[in-house]
Amino acid sequence: MPEASWSQPITKIAPNTIAVRGYRIEELMGRVPFSHVVYLVLKGELPTAAQGRIMDALLVSSVDHGATPPSALAARTVASGGAPLTTAIAAGIMTINRHHGGAIEGCMRVLLDGVTRQRETGLPAEEVARAIVAEARVSGKRLPGYGHRLHTADPRTARLLALVAEEGLTGDAVRLAQAIADAIAEASGKALPLNVDGAIAAVLCELDFPPEMGNGFFAIARTVGLTAHVFDELTQQRPMRAIGPVSGYEGPEERSLEI
Repeated sequence: MPEASWSQPITKIAPNTIAVRGYRIEELMGRVPFSHVVYLVLKGELPTAAQGRIMDALLVSSVDHGATPPSALAARTVASGGAPLTTAIAAGIMTINRHHGGAIEGCMRVLLDGVTRQRETGLPAEEVARAIVAEARVSGKRLPGYGHRLHTADPRTARLLALVAEEGLTGDAVRLAQAIADAIAEASGKALPLNVDGAIAAVLCELDFPPEMGNGFFAIARTVGLTAHVFDELTQQRPMRAIGPVSGYEGPEERSLEI
């Protein structure tokens, strides 16, 4: 016999009441940043000031990457065919998988296994990193979270890890992630630096999120960019146009952030 209702620990709904993880929604509104509420909903507790700052930076880092990633291409293509906004956004989200955004989950698993190995053996991060790279080379597998088709030094990675250091949240996962990048360069003779997916993976490990949630963070952030891309496609572009990976940029020139 089916249950009359589903039991879940996330949000309590009653007449005139909405409480997320125990906090009334109207009390969160205007007082707690959206990124902190993301942390609350997924983790069950509000973040500390340091954790909240990192969560905010993490989500900003993946908000968009132009028209060439699979998610933006899919979303724009579906919109170009006449689909409504949410359908086109959903099409973009559906491309987030093993080879697009999915490196976050894969890298988290590599790092968590590596940190466990490090703690069990007492070996330094550098030696564990060399072993991980050697095993990947023997098996012919590419380590997720390293290298980028465009960036040789991903600016998002540098900034995110700098913020983590500033907030005193650098731990074993971040150190191992950086050591693996050094080990890859040492073994191959060429740099394959930690990309933003790998940096996010390391940070999520430090924040004690499970790897199964990894791709969700990418989807949460990228939904914002996809909304903008689809809206542009629906309102500014001709229907059923050919959209190629060389689609350009016609927005404002680079400008300084004044705070």
